[in-house]
This record gives sequence, C-alpha cells and structure tokens, in this order.
Amino acid sequence: MTPQKIALLTDSCADLSPQLAAENQVFVVPLRILCKDGEYRDGVDIHAADIYARLRSGELPQTSLPAAQDISDAFDAIAAAGYDGVIALMLSGGLSGTYNMVRLLAEERRDLTIRVYDSVSGSLGTGMMILQLAEELRQGMDWQTLTERRVPWLIQNTFPFFSVDTLEYLQKGGRIGKVTAMAGTMLQIKPLITFAADGQLQSIAKVRGRNLVIRKLIELVTQSHNGAARYNLAVANGGAPAEMEILQGKLTTALPNYDHIWSGELDGTLSVYIGDGVLGAAVQRLE
Repeated sequence: MTPQKIALLTDSCADLSPQLAAENQVFVVPLRILCKDGEYRDGVDIHAADIYARLRSGELPQTSLPAAQDISDAFDAIAAAGYDGVIALMLSGGLSGTYNMVRLLAEERRDLTIRVYDSVSGSLGTGMMILQLAEELRQGMDWQTLTERRVPWLIQNTFPFFSVDTLEYLQKGGRIGKVTAMAGTMLQIKPLITFAADGQLQSIAKVRGRNLVIRKLIELVTQSHNGAARYNLAVANGGAPAEMEILQGKLTTALPNYDHIWSGELDGTLSVYIGDGVLGAAVQRLE
C-alpha cells in the first residue's frame, strides 16, 4: 500500500525551533548530551546557551545517539496521529550513528511505511530540507515522487556553510575529520566549514578576522546558488544573533529572488563541537 498520510521525522540537530516544527508538523527526536552532572536531551532539557557556559567553565560534554525509546516513542506518536508513511531525514552519518539507528528501528515497524535518509548534512542544511518537504506535502506531492526524486534532489542541492570562531572544540571532540586545526588563533584566522561528500566536516576557506566572515559566507552561498531559478535561503547562529541579522540582510540583497528564507539557532549537540560565535548560511536549489 502506498502511504497516503505522510509524516516528517528528523532529529534535534536539524535546528528547527519548536514553533517551526509544530507549524510544519515535524516530529523531532532529541540526541543526548552527557555532562558531568548527568544526561540531557538536546533541545528538551538542555540548549546551546547551557553548552556555551559549560565549555567556558572548562567542561567538555559528550554527545550520544538518541535513546532507542525516544525513537520508538516518535514512531508511536506518528502512528497514533493517523499517519501511515514516514520520511525520516537524519543528521549526517559521517558525524553520528543516528541515521543508522533510526534505520534499524524503522525496519522493525509493521504499522508504518518508513524511508530513512542520511541528510549528509546538519543544522540549517537538514532543517531546510525538512521545511521544503513540508511545503511539498502541503502542495500534495505523492509518496513515490517525494521518496524517489525529491528527497534525493534536496540532499544533493542543499549547501550549508558555517564560520567557526575556534577549532579547539572540534579538535578536542575528535570531530575534526577533514578540518585541520590550524595554528591560527593568534592570527584571528576564522575557518569556514561545510559537509564533505562523506558527511564529515571539511574546511573550505579561511579568513582573517570576523568582519570578513560574512562576506565570505555570502560568496560561498552565491557560488553554490549557481544561477538557480528557484531557491531557498537560510541563516543560523550560535551565540551571535546580531551578526546573523546583518548576514541575513546582506544575503537577501545578494540573492533577492528566494522562495523562502529561514533562520535558526544552533542546537546543543553541534555546539559541543563548535562552541559559540558561530554563523551559518545556506542555499537550496529547488530546480
């Protein structure tokens, strides 16, 4: 049976505000953050601001997969709400085993038809894909078109970029992948990172000083936009809301013909690895 009523599922690393998730009827599974005083659920009982405070005090929290129970509870809630199909789009498999865990638990369900995807992305990248899928569900796109064509297209055509104030936490957390820790702290070198083809983080540019960060982010987004006739934009921040406003203004001036622009705040899980003072910008080509 082809599913008729389709739910969207993602994890707390998609950086959807509770309001955006509710408006778009998106189900969200929290990753877990292990701190010295116990275990917390990202976006439920711990948030980015709490993580920044812990990092500044010298603590280095650990991140962990969602609890299996939380994933099962999400599937139960989806079934109870009358859905028969689920499109699950999870944090990059290059950074986390969340995608794999959801995939394995999905295989055990007989009451739902579930397709689980590795977003090969995170933060506003994954969030944008989910919000665009919500838009297409509202417009009546069917299961087959969504699962076979649209989701793979969005994964291939969504490009997020982030500036990181320091590589210290990525290095300590062992998540540096292709990002090399440069001896750039003294020189105020600010790396810009994105997701590599294997879903790990990679450094793609570096600038000197924060004032050049916004210019470089806009340049990277414009290159990835590559003349697309229809596109969405997004911006995000981790502890830098005023700079995000400036970034959004300049980005929409550079690329004014977007369908949507979304803004978000970085989640606790990613904050463990990249600290605060983070800006992000993304473009999603729609056709």
